[in-house]
Amino acid sequence: MPVLFLILIFVGVAAWGWTVSSRKHHRHRLMTSAFPEAWDLLLQQTWPIYSELPSEVKKRLQGYTQIFVHEKTFEGCGGLEMTEEIKVTVAAQACLLVAGRELKRVYPRLKSVLLYPHTFVAGGKGIFGGQYDKPSARLGESWQAGTVILSWHSVQGGARNIQDGHNVAYHEFAHQLDQEDGVADGAPHLHGSAARTWAGCFQKEFKSFLKKLEKGDRTVIDEYGATNGAEFFATATEAFFEKPGKLAEKRPDLYQELKTYYRLDPVNW
Repeated sequence: MPVLFLILIFVGVAAWGWTVSSRKHHRHRLMTSAFPEAWDLLLQQTWPIYSELPSEVKKRLQGYTQIFVHEKTFEGCGGLEMTEEIKVTVAAQACLLVAGRELKRVYPRLKSVLLYPHTFVAGGKGIFGGQYDKPSARLGESWQAGTVILSWHSVQGGARNIQDGHNVAYHEFAHQLDQEDGVADGAPHLHGSAARTWAGCFQKEFKSFLKKLEKGDRTVIDEYGATNGAEFFATATEAFFEKPGKLAEKRPDLYQELKTYYRLDPVNW
């Protein structure tokens, strides 16, 4: 093998190793550095749940939020001008879903977040890859390719109203978690007995949910969850963070499973 070729391989491997090490160092610095005072004030004023979080959850949320803002690409669409307020508001709500866990990377598959001023008209592959839908007005989308699309107006409303069971950021970023194993099916990346327990619980709860809707009964989880397993997981996530008491009362097994997965217990907040 030519010496020059070996040298190029060595240089390439060394450069890759340096890049990985540099990113790890940068993430560690963001996790341990002080949370910007302006960001803290913003979240206190616009997102009521933020002030109620346990200290250890809030600290991890702040670190992940800083990483998210620095590593993900944000783009305003439909005339929306991108601002720091938009980035922090979206990032914080997205990071609440992972604030219970020690992570090496925050949403590793996610590359970009696109935001429209209000609802947007879309049609295409969405969360299910090859499926093409007719154009329709939407509040959010999550793509397996690593993109989340949101209505900024809906993101703001979801942050302000923390008890109506609807939050487009929680919903779409729950899809991102679901997609980490490459499939949008309501079963996020789990292993062994945890995966089996999850599957058994969600199959039972999904069937029970559908039966209640057929009878016309009211449910804690939004009716849109009946669409499929992926939407059931996303809407259940919304209920878990916004109506934890009711979800724990009406569907204790489902609440416990979500509590175990997210490693958070919103009832105590």
